[in-house]
Amino acid sequence: MVVFILENAKPSLRGELSQWLFEIKAGVFVGRISALVRDELWQVIEQKLGKGSAVLIYPQRNEQGFDARMIGNPSRSLVDIEGLLLVKVL
Repeated sequence: MVVFILENAKPSLRGELSQWLFEIKAGVFVGRISALVRDELWQVIEQKLGKGSAVLIYPQRNEQGFDARMIGNPSRSLVDIEGLLLVKVL
């Protein structure tokens, strides 16, 4: 399962994501898509996000069982410490 979380995103970007994923709450998208589609959607988000922020959470074969990416100006950041992903509150 893949999760995208968008903050302050344009409605048109949210509309594009809703073609592929289920928007369970405003700006929160979940679904089961291939890694190729996931990466393509992430590129779309990077290009069209503007002043907002986005988080992508997806399954990965590691100790935690997932990986994450962030762009924009979120209130938190991701820190990798020896392969363990932690969240730093800014």
